[in-house]
Amino acid sequence: MNVTEHINRVYFLGIGGIGMSALARWFHHQGLAVAGYDRTPTRLTTELEKEGIAIHYTDLGENVFPLAGDAATTLVVVTPALPPDHGEWIWLRDHGYPILKRSRVLGLICNPARTIAVAGTHGKTTVSAMIATILKNTPRGCGAFLGGIAKNFGSNLLLPASPGEWIVTEADEYDRSFLQLTPEIAVITYMDADHLDIYGNAEDVKSSFKAFAAGIKPGGTLLVRHELAAHFSPLPDRNILTYALEGDAGFATRELTLDPVSRCYSFRLHTPAGNTPRMTMAYPGLHNVENGVAAAAAAFLAGASHEEICRGLKTYTGVSRRFDIRFNNNRQIYIDDYAHHPEELKAFISSVRKMWPAKKITGIFQPHLYSRTRDFAPEFAHSLDLLDTALILPIYPAREHPIPGVDPQLILRGMTLTDKHQAEKEEILPFLHAHQPEILLTMGAGDIELMADDLTAFLINEENH
Repeated sequence: MNVTEHINRVYFLGIGGIGMSALARWFHHQGLAVAGYDRTPTRLTTELEKEGIAIHYTDLGENVFPLAGDAATTLVVVTPALPPDHGEWIWLRDHGYPILKRSRVLGLICNPARTIAVAGTHGKTTVSAMIATILKNTPRGCGAFLGGIAKNFGSNLLLPASPGEWIVTEADEYDRSFLQLTPEIAVITYMDADHLDIYGNAEDVKSSFKAFAAGIKPGGTLLVRHELAAHFSPLPDRNILTYALEGDAGFATRELTLDPVSRCYSFRLHTPAGNTPRMTMAYPGLHNVENGVAAAAAAFLAGASHEEICRGLKTYTGVSRRFDIRFNNNRQIYIDDYAHHPEELKAFISSVRKMWPAKKITGIFQPHLYSRTRDFAPEFAHSLDLLDTALILPIYPAREHPIPGVDPQLILRGMTLTDKHQAEKEEILPFLHAHQPEILLTMGAGDIELMADDLTAFLINEENH
């Protein structure tokens, strides 16, 4: 099925999501009329509007018709986060519009191409962006659908320069979306329990990842974190290769060192073709070295040379809200991160601690979803205990309604850290002014990102006084 055949318009319900907006941009570049709805304006929706995409922020119900156009020539794309009682969705469905989930549309675009799909409960956005950075600067080129704004490209969409180039895409496990993809190369980073509102338990999560791996094209390759490999063997008619930060995996670092001045890691990468020249990653964080190994391995499997891999990782500048250093005058440092799962918090805070072992770390965390807070409260408490000072904001509900008894205190009560606080957003700046943190972290997948500019401006102002 050619996803653009017989249509001249695409209408998005939930156009402001990171995955939906990449698709909207893709259709817009194909020359189709694109419009959509989202609940609130954001920096991303503003960018889409500047690019010529019409967006509104009120559920128009039956009045959506002028924007949606004719059912015979319009495709409607819906996010899984949209509530089923949404008025526009009901009207469009009742009037015969073809409606596809985001994941189905992504599969229709990617599956006919040579695709590298990156899955995992942590790290998939960074790994995807790293692969795209490596391949884009080789004769092979690539396109990419990313789950974040890659700083190297200034976008979550990278268009291929010519037909036949690889497509790199993030493969999202939420709502089992990644089962719509049939890649030639699949990467699996982690498969920790998450999205238990969808899966029910950790075993269901693992089963879904196994189904994703089984969807790799025959003759293709699964590249998986070394310690997870046993879950996927045997995988008939597909190859299994492993990667790790260090050790005996097929791809792993050798001679890994941290420069005490630049705080950057350098290493040689072991591959099936031997060791690469020594390379330095300009992007910080030990967990991001492991992400770099995964990306380098995938790029190697796609045909990149050792030299191209070294050059790509050296020039990689990151993804917005992934170990995003917003301010650093050596006396004070501010880093913003999307971490919203206990294991992500642990990896992020631990990486910061390794880079600046003598500095005290203050972390502001906004829990994301009532269900996730309920399911992982002890694990969140354990990870946040790695901080020196912790401030926990109210839970960001996203698509959920409150759950009785689930609030920040559920996490705080489980923490052994003494310097811990429940805080409202308006209390943050006075607290920081009084305590002057050496390292400040903001963490979460909700609207905590909207605080980043104000916090950066605050620190700049403090520096000047």
